[in-house]
Amino acid sequence: MKIAITGPESSGKTTLTKALAETLGWRSSPEYAREYLAITNGTYGFDDLEKIAEGHFDRIKNGDHDTIVDTDFIVMKVWSDVRFGKTAEKIQELIKQDLFDLHIVCMPDIPWEKDPLRENPTDRDVLLKKYLEELEAFNKNWICVSGSLEERLTKALREIQNLLHTK
Repeated sequence: MKIAITGPESSGKTTLTKALAETLGWRSSPEYAREYLAITNGTYGFDDLEKIAEGHFDRIKNGDHDTIVDTDFIVMKVWSDVRFGKTAEKIQELIKQDLFDLHIVCMPDIPWEKDPLRENPTDRDVLLKKYLEELEAFNKNWICVSGSLEERLTKALREIQNLLHTK
């Protein structure tokens, strides 16, 4: 089973990814974009987003392990659409592949944390709306989590357990 953690910048995706993986004893897959942008000193263009998507896909496709993945391809689509007004075909193809059994959307109800790679401190709610629209448009299985880490973890674990029982 593969679970994607998604949502706007600074909404707790990485924290929830690590907590879920640790609690479940599953593999955790970090966000590839952070590593890529660290190499480029945060500089990127449209073509880089496709490279980031390919690197992220390479990281998560291997293995049959149950995995919690920090960031999905919907994030990359919205990022590309907002920044460049278009989306690379490769990103669209990856979204259509249905790589994840569940997308867990982190609500931006926690304080913004400054980070040199973050670009959108004031429009997290606008971006959230775009993520939800894309999840619906691509007919993804998704839930939203909010509140404290404990509240998010409890809701996410409940949904994952429900999925495990139906498989």
